Amino acid sequence: MSSKNKIINDPIYGFITIQDPLIYQLIDHPYFQRLRRISQLGLTYLVYPGAYHTRFHHAIGAMHLMGRAIYTLRQKGHEITEEEERGVKVAILLHDIGHGPFSHALEHTLIPGVSHEALSLKIMERLNETFGGQLTTAIDIFTNNHPKAFLHQLISSQLDMDRLDYLRRDSFYSGVTEGSVNSERLLTMLNVKDDQLVVDSKGIYSVEKFLVARRLMYWQVYMHKTVLSAEFMLVNILKRAKYIAEKGDQLPGTAALRHFLHADYTWNDFEENPAILDKFLELDDFDVMSGIKDWTTHGDIILSQLSRRITERNLLKIRIQADPFPPETVERLQAAIREQYHFTEGEEAYLFIEAKVKNHAYNNQKGHINLLYKDGHTSDIGQAADQMTIKALSEPVERHFICFPRELKHLI
Repeated sequence: MSSKNKIINDPIYGFITIQDPLIYQLIDHPYFQRLRRISQLGLTYLVYPGAYHTRFHHAIGAMHLMGRAIYTLRQKGHEITEEEERGVKVAILLHDIGHGPFSHALEHTLIPGVSHEALSLKIMERLNETFGGQLTTAIDIFTNNHPKAFLHQLISSQLDMDRLDYLRRDSFYSGVTEGSVNSERLLTMLNVKDDQLVVDSKGIYSVEKFLVARRLMYWQVYMHKTVLSAEFMLVNILKRAKYIAEKGDQLPGTAALRHFLHADYTWNDFEENPAILDKFLELDDFDVMSGIKDWTTHGDIILSQLSRRITERNLLKIRIQADPFPPETVERLQAAIREQYHFTEGEEAYLFIEAKVKNHAYNNQKGHINLLYKDGHTSDIGQAADQMTIKALSEPVERHFICFPRELKHLI
């Protein structure tokens, strides 16, 4: 890289300047460029047409916010070395590099039991070898093995750069303005006390707004009922495709997709065979969508029916409520699907989905957002803020839902 800085024009933050040659080389690496082909919000664009942004956008934005956070903490007298700055920026840049096609929508489907976080670490270790150990500090911070715990909290906590970026970015691209957060205000309020990331007490209302925005985004975007229907259908398409492939049938599709349809890998396989990671890094949204387009005319009625419904946006009807659905309703719909499509027992599960979703806007069991007061003491946001607001946001909200062909809605 030349001595000139690299500038990226981001629609959220404006011009983002890349000054570190290592970061520029990582962004330019094929592993990272692959994130341009991994959608940030799965099939959410079927509900919010603007939500076509990618993990590439998000990773660059989160890294930019990390730079702003480091500047703030240094201004408040906290020592962060140049090596630590590089490490924490690289760690947040690569925190999602292990995502597979359609991000969370297909996690644990093509490769059951293998999380994107574990794959991200595996890819970071691979890149560390490529770049001669220059990512060692980043890996230590990412895995929370660095002496300064607050650096890891900037990447993964109840108020981290990952969440700050995706809330603002997803709000922008979806058009759901209720999810917009004032990231700049929150960044200027960050501080460190006893090696823990905290927020200056005068930022209390900004934190409350952040938590409310997160709650709204979950139910209006991430767990929007139509999004749930589309993404569970997507999962069932891949499950059916794997079932057909495992019977020995050759499905049309890219080489990378067909490889994982015929394989049944575990984490141990990734540990023992580096070539599997290479195959995984060939996969992106394009492989899956091209496969689905081909499968719309496949002889298997379940695969073709689901594939056509996704490509034509003829999604399964969804009903969502606080309580489980009565068993008689479930059985009635399942029987009707078997009869209409001449399915054998069990096959109706591909067109009838029964599941539940849960959301915690603020889960203090997994960490705290602590406020720092002028006298030096800290207090959890739950004790300091409006009790009714935080209590509501701390309670897990659970919803039960069923999806079924809309022509059977008269049976509900």
